[in-house]
Amino acid sequence: MSTKHVVVLPYDEAWKKDFEDIKAELMQVLEGLVLSVEHVGSTSVPGLAAKPVIDIDIVIEDQGCFDKVKTALETIGYHHEGNLGIPGREAFKYYGKDHLRKHHLYVCSKDAAELKRHISFRDYLRAHPEAVEEYGRIKIEGAELYPYNIDRYIEHKSPFIEGIYQLISSGVH
Repeated sequence: MSTKHVVVLPYDEAWKKDFEDIKAELMQVLEGLVLSVEHVGSTSVPGLAAKPVIDIDIVIEDQGCFDKVKTALETIGYHHEGNLGIPGREAFKYYGKDHLRKHHLYVCSKDAAELKRHISFRDYLRAHPEAVEEYGRIKIEGAELYPYNIDRYIEHKSPFIEGIYQLISSGVH
């Protein structure tokens, strides 16, 4: 059981700027090496309650580009952690970035299934305010029920997430 404190906050417009600040720092070393830098996860969906952590997917052409991107990220304090059990998504950790909002950073090739999941989920929520309202309610409820158990919090919201993925895969928009 994890003891990490689960905090879910109402949507904050500042999260957009927080993402842009992180992206600007990343692009100082990634310009010309990547296809895009995507704001994904709950903080990327207007109106959605979220843990105040920015999720970012750096999109590359293919794994052949990865070493250059990894080296560039290392020059600004990011350290490769491997795929953490999710193929096609390479995770990075960092230290000493107190000037930026806490964030999770991943590098994905443009055809990675996990990238497609992140983008399709984000885009579905952005287009369906009723889903945003329900998902926010579930996340707040989960944080209240399991404030010191991130694994149970994730379990609590998983049925909703899987339901959205089923809608997306069936072509319902």
